[in-house]
Amino acid sequence: MQNTIRVERAKQNMTQGQLAEAIGVSRQTIHAIETGKFAPSVITALKISHYFNTDVQEIFQLDDSETVESVQ
Repeated sequence: MQNTIRVERAKQNMTQGQLAEAIGVSRQTIHAIETGKFAPSVITALKISHYFNTDVQEIFQLDDSETVESVQ
């Protein structure tokens, strides 16, 4: 899973710690999500997108290997 959390934080001149505190997780969790070592829970992903006032799909994108092809 790819994400743009680092970009969104940079736009607001925000540290990982500040974002973590704002959404109620640890700084280590934000770091792990940003680096792709951890996929956030749905609740955490929604909190992050809500904090940045954007759709969750704007912040989180599936890698090509993770997409599901349509079944017809």
